Amino acid sequence: MTITQAIYRDAILPEHKGNPLIEALPPKFSWEVVMEVFSNYPDYAEEISEHPNPLVREEYLNRIEELRQPLTDYEACFRAIERAIKKGYSAKNPLSPTTAQYLHYLVDERPEIEPITGFFQPKGEGLTLIGESGVGKTSMLEQVLNYFPNVIEHDSYKGCSFTALKQVVWIKVDCPSNSSVRDLCEEILSVLDLSLDREKTKPAGSIGALVRQLEQCIKSSFLGMLIIDEMQNLQFKRTGGENNLLRFLHRLVNKLGVPLFFIGNPPFDQTLIKELKAARRAESGYHHTMSVLGKDSGSWQAFITQLWNYQWTNVYTELSEELNDSLHKLSVGNIDMASRTYREAQRLVIGSSDERLTVSTLEAGNAIACGLSRQTNEIHELKSVIALPIGKQRRSTENIETERVIAIDKTGDITKPQHPEFAGQLIELIGAVDLKDRVKVPDTFQQAGGFENPISFLRQKKVLLEDPLSELS
Repeated sequence: MTITQAIYRDAILPEHKGNPLIEALPPKFSWEVVMEVFSNYPDYAEEISEHPNPLVREEYLNRIEELRQPLTDYEACFRAIERAIKKGYSAKNPLSPTTAQYLHYLVDERPEIEPITGFFQPKGEGLTLIGESGVGKTSMLEQVLNYFPNVIEHDSYKGCSFTALKQVVWIKVDCPSNSSVRDLCEEILSVLDLSLDREKTKPAGSIGALVRQLEQCIKSSFLGMLIIDEMQNLQFKRTGGENNLLRFLHRLVNKLGVPLFFIGNPPFDQTLIKELKAARRAESGYHHTMSVLGKDSGSWQAFITQLWNYQWTNVYTELSEELNDSLHKLSVGNIDMASRTYREAQRLVIGSSDERLTVSTLEAGNAIACGLSRQTNEIHELKSVIALPIGKQRRSTENIETERVIAIDKTGDITKPQHPEFAGQLIELIGAVDLKDRVKVPDTFQQAGGFENPISFLRQKKVLLEDPLSELS
């Protein structure tokens, strides 16, 4: 986690002006500008698709994992986080007497004397994102959260000096599997220590003292948002444990004004429904159920179009409707599964005699990449590698001797030729632009018809192969 120096920009709302915590946040840009920040399109390196060594081309498949294509869900999530952080900070101006009293006293020990700017009024909100594993929750959150700095350091603001004021904009922790308040408090303390680059805080002994200790750390660090992942761990199986944790989280919002962002897989939504108060709080700022992408949705088309560009086979396969349908069906619209399927399908054929991508190739890649997701009990080995004698590569950029590795195609694709040693040369001839120059005598067979023994004539001209397997292998 990095600490950035505060750069102040005038706030948009009049009530936010003069608040360094808000004015140090990134400026509000249009979605088109923000989307460019979220996007990550690794360099394709087109020349690598012609590299003679298949191991080099296979290595480039790792770049598929780095592809980030913002989807339509991203904008609403980003704007909700942006609003919640600003709203939470709007009640915590460090230059205000209200905030000074808020920092000095425990939340349950409000003094009788009211500051000139009024008592602290928390403005925390709850946000919730629910979705099955692999639909892109983590990828979306990484991009959205990384738009905001982790920690902002303030030295002075308009002539007013600060003493070691560090603003922790957001932290992310996992919900403890045992629904323990202590475990969650200790995890939050640990992440705050890491964010502020300070020595580990020794947790207090009792739960009450630990909660007060954490509250004080949260206040002094000006925490802007707490993101709690894996909320599906919170299930009502232990007597009282889950209710205690929910009450503690409500306290963070109601007393400290810290926005909470819950992320979880089903059945966390059912857990919230059981507690009406929890449900209302969790959806006050944002609630979204993220699902797989529909085949005809704009998000899927945008994603698959970008994904398909990253192809390092030596023969480029155009994205057909059939291939699009197949990849969507195999991945059930799950972008993570689609990426892994596409990557492994290429890995299967790179180095083989026919590197075209087909429906069968995608099915084989999906069996390898998503075998557990498809709940299959058997994982078949679909790729074997054999090493042939060392030979000189045709297009070696370094003109060095290298070991040629060819993979046997075991995808079971009946649309591929039985004898790729023939097919490779036929494909080359079909696409040759200098075909007329290659055929020195275009009427050889017509000439052979004029002889009593045309076979002998063709042998003499060396255009008849009586043992093609040995000649073309």
